[in-house]
Amino acid sequence: MSNTTTATTTGLPSDKNRRAMLGWVLHNVVWIWLIALVVLFGSFNDYFFTIFNLQNVMVQATVLGTLGLAVALPLLVAEIDLSIPANAGFSAAVGALAYSDLGLPWFLAMLVGLGVGTLIGFFNGLCITKLKMVSLIETLAMMIILQGALLALTQGKTLTNLSDGYVWIGQATIAGWPLMPLVFIIALVIVGIVLRRTIFGRSIYAVGGNPVASASAGIRVERTKIITYTISGFLAALAGFLLASWQMAITSNQGSSYLLYAIAAPIIGGISVFGGRGNTWGVLGGVLLLTVIQVGLAIVNVPSFYVGMIGGLMIFIAVAIDAFRVRYFA
Repeated sequence: MSNTTTATTTGLPSDKNRRAMLGWVLHNVVWIWLIALVVLFGSFNDYFFTIFNLQNVMVQATVLGTLGLAVALPLLVAEIDLSIPANAGFSAAVGALAYSDLGLPWFLAMLVGLGVGTLIGFFNGLCITKLKMVSLIETLAMMIILQGALLALTQGKTLTNLSDGYVWIGQATIAGWPLMPLVFIIALVIVGIVLRRTIFGRSIYAVGGNPVASASAGIRVERTKIITYTISGFLAALAGFLLASWQMAITSNQGSSYLLYAIAAPIIGGISVFGGRGNTWGVLGGVLLLTVIQVGLAIVNVPSFYVGMIGGLMIFIAVAIDAFRVRYFA
């Protein structure tokens, strides 16, 4: 009897340790994947570890990362915004046309584009909170509207009449290193500080975790969601400006190719689809992971159509891990 008791007693710490280890793995799985893939791609091709490729990863991660931040904010309040990539393309086109057609200075034209994207986010927030529209359907409709509006604005053509100032941030370098990633890093730090160090940030987590309890505690749930969507719209517009500045052009379907990955990045990085969980550090991990996959598969000559399939598979795995993590390790 004593031997059984001893075995059971000594087994308890082991079970707790295993559970703690599993919880740690689930909460840091994105970084484990990232390290494993960097080693894997580097072993297939030495070019992967070159300075030029590192710079390429940084630049590609900038637009996706800014869009990922924009997607993460609605997810944190247990909502979603499918219109963010379309917002990025449309607002960038408005800014470009404000310069080329209205004759505004490039800086004012950029502000016009950022303002339009911010207003779109604000409008989405109003529709979801005041009109009680389902965020999935409302933002899907907004995405279709913005895609059609972008096509109408550009008349199906590519806009290339961008001023030197408008494209400067996408082309500038310091000691050979691209300057554009600094914008994403600054946005990442600011959003992280807001989420973790401010009352509004704590309100976002509270609303995403339990809106009924948050309202009972005196948190203005609707206002929190509206502000969250407004900030998300601004970040979407910022991503659109960065993309236009980097490509030095705006196409008639600008931003549409980012929809899958902009949603995948924060979810893979630990932003819960159930709301109230996740942080900007995880978003960074998800963005880097997806960027490394895209760049790495191109380097090892994997056909491009497999990239989308792998991205979808990773979303599936990430959502499954998120559901398991919330259920057993919340």
